[in-house]
Amino acid sequence: MSDKPTVLFVCVHNAGRSQMAAGWLRHLAGDTVEVRSAGSEPADQINPVAVEAMHEVGIDITGQTPARLTWDAAEASDVIVTMGCGDACPVFPGKRYEDWKLTDPAGQPVEVVRQVRDDIRARVAALVADLHGER
Repeated sequence: MSDKPTVLFVCVHNAGRSQMAAGWLRHLAGDTVEVRSAGSEPADQINPVAVEAMHEVGIDITGQTPARLTWDAAEASDVIVTMGCGDACPVFPGKRYEDWKLTDPAGQPVEVVRQVRDDIRARVAALVADLHGER
């Protein structure tokens, strides 16, 4: 791993969980970590309820766009965090993998999305501490 680790968050639509995780990582790690997110079947836009839930905690993810997962993005990442994409998520030998079991916020009310947001925050905070050798 280089001085600046690269983390790739992957979910199916790259519209909710992975976008919230990327927002949290940018917020908590600043420029000490390179952040990427992608989806195996990207949606047309970010889930507006996810945008609302993140806005409530002062994080703006409106400028992000769902992106398709590419071989190059995965290969260039040090850590790959998957979130419910199952067999659609590729496996690259030698990469650090984490699979976070999270409720899919698609179609969920904001109360549920807030719980997912807070769960993701705790996981991202632990990941940041681990990446920086603080655990």
